[in-house]
Amino acid sequence: MIARFDDVVDQRLEVRRHEMAVALRWSAGLFIAFALLTLDVIFEGLLWRVDQFVADIERPTLTGFNEFLILRLDDLGLRWITASILILAAALIGRRFNSWRPLNLSVLSLIFLNLFVGAAKIGFGRCKAREDFDICIFTDGMAYPSGHTANALVTWGLLAYIIFRYTHRDPFEGLRLYWVVGLMTIAVCIASLIRNTHWFTDLLGGVFLGGAILVLVVAIDRFIPSEKQPS
Repeated sequence: MIARFDDVVDQRLEVRRHEMAVALRWSAGLFIAFALLTLDVIFEGLLWRVDQFVADIERPTLTGFNEFLILRLDDLGLRWITASILILAAALIGRRFNSWRPLNLSVLSLIFLNLFVGAAKIGFGRCKAREDFDICIFTDGMAYPSGHTANALVTWGLLAYIIFRYTHRDPFEGLRLYWVVGLMTIAVCIASLIRNTHWFTDLLGGVFLGGAILVLVVAIDRFIPSEKQPS
């Protein structure tokens, strides 16, 4: 049975346009932060020195349950897992509320992830932290920015946004799961640092670029109103 979408949010066009403008400003700011971070990495600035310091920290030897736990935390950013959960959840939510929008937004976010993050990885070609080259950019690696971090932020973040929008009906105020997304993203970063698979700036770059993509998708959602596909 299809649930009726009793939206209690102000859906006036001017309100949606304002929400879109705010989201676009955040997206642009995060893209700029990613660009500045990239310049710091290329020209060996302050954060490049932080990279070297963090990479040289002695890591614990992982065995048994500890190794299993760290790998499972890392899996929170594994693309096929996060994408599968996002698509399935979006399809179920869309079916319940008779709207293709959750699925459309999910597919769009995955396209942006592959386009922007994939292009950055290939273009900058950074080696992994455990290889620890003196010059670690443009060496045909795939470390920068961290795909796991970007995946975690975008997919879990968009799922939280969709859940918020579709539980934002009378008498509810919307289920806010953004803090869970933050914890998941931090967990992926910690797992990567412990395993020494990424430089610190790889992870920070994943947060900036992933955040920019996520907020861009939200801006697109607010830009396009639809009575047939409510959001």
